[in-house]
Amino acid sequence: MEDNASLLVVVDAANVVGSVPDGWWRDRRGAAERLRDRLAADGVPGRAGPAEVVLVVEGAACGVESVTGVRVESAPGSGDDHIVELVARAAGDRPVLVVTADRELRRRVTELGAEVAGPRTVRPG
Repeated sequence: MEDNASLLVVVDAANVVGSVPDGWWRDRRGAAERLRDRLAADGVPGRAGPAEVVLVVEGAACGVESVTGVRVESAPGSGDDHIVELVARAAGDRPVLVVTADRELRRRVTELGAEVAGPRTVRPG
């Protein structure tokens, strides 16, 4: 059961995975699974208190399973549009942090009241 006062952290998997040129393009699904596992183990560094972490995947990474501590959502179309939808649903009810470097996505979610952070927040590289 989610706590509506807890921070909702929405991670743009494609953008975060793509921020480090480590060969992720050869196995997009595997790269998303490694990011999921890192989030499950480490949470969001520098953020205290309860958080619900949602990893949004798209394209070749769709089908990655959720694990304890990280809910994975496969975007039915655009990952960015799905992230905006998640933020819009939570807006006003709880604090939201979106992890992405995508400028247009950052603009869209901050207009809805979300805070944004770059990929290095969850994936030092």
